[in-house]
Amino acid sequence: MSTPITFSRRNFIRTSSIASGGLLIGFNLLQSCKPKVVAEPEIDLASLDYQDFNAFIKIADNGAVTIFSPNPEIGQGVKTSMPMIIAEELDVAWDMVHVEQGVLDTKNYTRQLAGGSQSIRTGWDALRKTGATAKQMLVNAAAARWGVDASECSVSEGIITNAAGAQLGYGELVAEAAAMEVPEDVVLKEPKDYKIIGTDVGNVDIDKITSGKPLFGMDYKAEGMVYASVLRPPAFGQELVSFDASEAKAIPGVIDVITIGDKARSYLEKGGNWTVRLSTSDKVVVLANSTWEAFKGKKAIKATWTAATPLESTELHDKKLLELLDGNKFQTLRSDGNVKKAFAQADEVLERTYESPFLPHNCMEPMNFYADITDDKIHLVGPIQTPEFAAIAVADLLERDVEDIHLEMTRMGGGFGRRLYSDFVLEASEISDKIKKPVKMVSSREDDMTTGVYRPAIKYRIAAAVKGGKITGYHLKEAAINGNMYGLIPNFFPAGAIENYQVDAANYQSNITVGAWRAPYTNFLAFAEQSFFDELAEMISVDPIQLRLDLLQNVKGTTDERIQYSAERMEDVIKLAVEKSDWGNKPEGTYQGFVSYYCHNTHVAEVADVVIENGQPVVKKVTCAVDCGILVNRLGALNQIEGGVVDGTGHAMYGDFAFNDGKPEAQNFDRYRLIRMKEAPLVETHFVKNTIAPTGLGEPTLPPAGGAIANAIKAATGNRLQNQPFSKYPELLRAPKKEIIG
Repeated sequence: MSTPITFSRRNFIRTSSIASGGLLIGFNLLQSCKPKVVAEPEIDLASLDYQDFNAFIKIADNGAVTIFSPNPEIGQGVKTSMPMIIAEELDVAWDMVHVEQGVLDTKNYTRQLAGGSQSIRTGWDALRKTGATAKQMLVNAAAARWGVDASECSVSEGIITNAAGAQLGYGELVAEAAAMEVPEDVVLKEPKDYKIIGTDVGNVDIDKITSGKPLFGMDYKAEGMVYASVLRPPAFGQELVSFDASEAKAIPGVIDVITIGDKARSYLEKGGNWTVRLSTSDKVVVLANSTWEAFKGKKAIKATWTAATPLESTELHDKKLLELLDGNKFQTLRSDGNVKKAFAQADEVLERTYESPFLPHNCMEPMNFYADITDDKIHLVGPIQTPEFAAIAVADLLERDVEDIHLEMTRMGGGFGRRLYSDFVLEASEISDKIKKPVKMVSSREDDMTTGVYRPAIKYRIAAAVKGGKITGYHLKEAAINGNMYGLIPNFFPAGAIENYQVDAANYQSNITVGAWRAPYTNFLAFAEQSFFDELAEMISVDPIQLRLDLLQNVKGTTDERIQYSAERMEDVIKLAVEKSDWGNKPEGTYQGFVSYYCHNTHVAEVADVVIENGQPVVKKVTCAVDCGILVNRLGALNQIEGGVVDGTGHAMYGDFAFNDGKPEAQNFDRYRLIRMKEAPLVETHFVKNTIAPTGLGEPTLPPAGGAIANAIKAATGNRLQNQPFSKYPELLRAPKKEIIG
């Protein structure tokens, strides 16, 4: 049975702008989608009421449909999956769909950003209604031409058929549909009737990507454009004193050397925007005819810097975070029951401290952006996860109206949260405004790694009170560099599962810029909490999986609206992972670790299989059970899940980043360790099948990976890991047992 939806004309226009949804039928191509059909007489396009539609769907005379994807594409697949949702309800064949990237359009879209694994979740209803409403308008137009009731008509792959067997293609009807009233009631498909959603659909850009066609910000070029390379302070907390550019200006291809910074400081003084991370120092900018010449010029600059504030090191950060954990300057994010009393009355208490380092984002495509600032317009092009916020920030920076800005989004060679922050967009804009030319600002790998935005260093202290063999209290303390930006973690598991439960957070204010990093905060917290639960289960002699299942029973039927996760859905992924991983039945020499976790609205359970090779644990396989609701693009979902597990594995095992006197100790991949292809585990994915609205997949499988591996390493070596990266503690990775070559 299909789902009826009430959808007024006003709601149709409004909903098409909700959460990246929207619709425009372009009525400029009016031929039939059926072959050998005589063209209709030419229509007076100027007479059509374009205001009732938004730029989302265009139908060509051969039945081909162009769908514009509004959200930034950072590799998470929304440029493919969002149009799939529209195409499903529009009822057209996918091979007749062409997808184009939309531009920033705040009048027609909201939440036109990429972050938090929310694009599909928040756009699901709007995108379906967009497609379904467009289809109904076309059906109504066909019914009117035939003089029959619309209920007598059926649609399949862009062809409308009436009870008598007559057919009309969408291309024949767009002009008449434009004159139709937007129906208040539309019918959405039931999941059992999906033809596109749930199938394996390849990336719509894959041919261009593999053949090197221009798609990314680095590919963008414009007439008269110059290239800019920015020399920023080499250490956080430093300011520019002076510089000598004579050698740089002598390099062939270098056009000029300038400074920027005044507008950025003024912007910061006015409060700025949370998506901007800017230094207060002046910066030296080398302008050249090519990226390479700009980079050469920057290396030739002789600059003097001074420290405006004390320069910070990792040693200082470790000390300050421990002081916070030992102190009482916490903000309580959630407090249930009486934790203090529970610990006072406990038979046993387990307390552990876990720590993680800063991490850079290391996007494959370094930061870059194009800006052309004139008195008449502001033209921006490039890879940005938050285009609307970037446009607002540029308007504020230049003291211009945001309506002056036309921002085009390119495909991104990675984001992971780094491109939520528009510092590089503002730099390009300030440069162009100063030189009165179009400019392309391009960062090097070293620029990205040493002057970027980082995952904050964090320490967690977790304590559990046990009385009579039962967990009676749970206290989580977080100490982070520059604090917890989100406040979500207090309502994740085990919130609601333990009567006396408290989460506290404290932060140390640093001049090192931090921000969101793939699966913010949970990327490390999952390892800490899930390792802790395994150790807690061992202490009270309970099977670790059964412990989690027992705690979930306490949450079922809760009326606490603060709790983010579903006990029932978590239980389902746990049981699926246990079944599919052959938990507890592996041959001798294979050691398993289990984790169940919820974040970004998705429930995940993972089992890591570890063997000992040459005396060291090696992750061979990760079995992943996922409840993400309805699968939109199965192939894209698998890519996201597998990528998340591999990324989580690599950073838990190897990711390390430290500062010395405000300077990052690693400047490139020669000193920053990433996972290698031969180290990537096999990832086997299984989905919980249901008809619940889809949730995110770009981030949820990364956080559990580290915990599953740590628990498997404990099974293999007898040693528990409390800090990341694991490779930093080789003494805990040595296997005391007989070596088994896996």
